[in-house]
Amino acid sequence: MVDVPNKGAGMRGLRVFLVENHQDSVKYIRLYLEQLGHEVTTAEDMATALKLFPGSTCDVLISDIALPDGDGWELMERIKNTRPGLTISMSGYGSAEVQLRSRSVGYDYHLVKPFTPGDLVALLEKAGTVVENQQSGREEDTSKGENLPEWTK
Repeated sequence: MVDVPNKGAGMRGLRVFLVENHQDSVKYIRLYLEQLGHEVTTAEDMATALKLFPGSTCDVLISDIALPDGDGWELMERIKNTRPGLTISMSGYGSAEVQLRSRSVGYDYHLVKPFTPGDLVALLEKAGTVVENQQSGREEDTSKGENLPEWTK
């Protein structure tokens, strides 16, 4: 059983756009995020993501790199001008090359699967800060990875 942090423990509800083709991963990540009080929109492939994303008002994009009809890197390149406040790529691969590629196309962070719920929560807390700063007119550079564990950078 995975511990779910208390919703009232300082984490604000975010609008999360999740792109993942593995149905079990979608099911459990979505369930976990919703239990944390987040609103989740999902897409199982790049084509669906490209259709749904322009109309979304998401705060966070979480995308798998390996998609059945492309990859998360191409997805980011195609939506880069309308990207949300914080973006997270995820993959079973965590080499320096993969992480660098994720950063170079515009992702703020790269999670290596399998990751712990705590890994995801740390990034969502960062996203909450980014969104609050944007709403109050203060921009925050998410590319520095300030105050986050080394594994997320």
